[in-house]
Amino acid sequence: MEVAERIRVHSASLTAAERRVAEAILRSPQSVGFGTVADLAEASKVGAASVVRLASKLGYEGYSDLQASIQHDLLRQLRPAVERIETVGEGPRSAHAAVELANVRATIEAADTGAIEQLATRLADLSRPVVVLSGEASAGVAEQFTDQLEQLRDDVRVLRGSEVVVRRAIAVLPAGATAVVIDLRRYERWLLDAHASLRERGVWSAAFTDSILSPLAARADVMFVLSADSVGPFDSHVGTLALLNLIAAEVASALRTSARDRLAAVEAAWSRHGSLTEST
Repeated sequence: MEVAERIRVHSASLTAAERRVAEAILRSPQSVGFGTVADLAEASKVGAASVVRLASKLGYEGYSDLQASIQHDLLRQLRPAVERIETVGEGPRSAHAAVELANVRATIEAADTGAIEQLATRLADLSRPVVVLSGEASAGVAEQFTDQLEQLRDDVRVLRGSEVVVRRAIAVLPAGATAVVIDLRRYERWLLDAHASLRERGVWSAAFTDSILSPLAARADVMFVLSADSVGPFDSHVGTLALLNLIAAEVASALRTSARDRLAAVEAAWSRHGSLTEST
């Protein structure tokens, strides 16, 4: 989002009051996009003048200009599949390939090295249980990532099911656990609620989402911005998969000896029982 980038660029020059306003914007862009100066001032616990000063410092001509920018980005992000389907078939295969390659490049390049190291270190800590939560659209990618981790270490699970099942699992999850939360725009309510509950319990989390303004990002300890553009009606998860593969590789490297022995045991079992066959 444009406003997020402007906040990043000017972050060092913001006063304490302006920073609180900026944090409120990043935390809940929807309320800013369709609220008033007074609403944002109240949410930030500052005066209305601080809101106006921040808008000016970010290069906007006033609050209405700031609001229009946020509205534009929100409408673009929330454009549903039913609208995007109108563009299906307009681009050749080369256009599709270009978009998907761009998703991978943008997602990998946007990933902060320190955040990757923090997450990989926690995932490689065998004393910390790992839970993976995902929206329905990214469930397949989340399942593959979970499967990779399970081949490298114990105590990894996908957290999903009814509210009763999810809340029960969170209630008994140790505070030292690590949560990986994945979802894109038009976020699923149950996932937001579960993430909030994890935060309340003090569980460390990494969010994989589409914007630093995502409600998932606001609650996460580290976050990764995913590029999910598509020539079709549905978001692409190719960039997400590439980033998760990178993180799994980092975990495997950190767990070098134990992961090697674990994978060797799995391979031996497959070989002993003829579970896999080679093409002839």
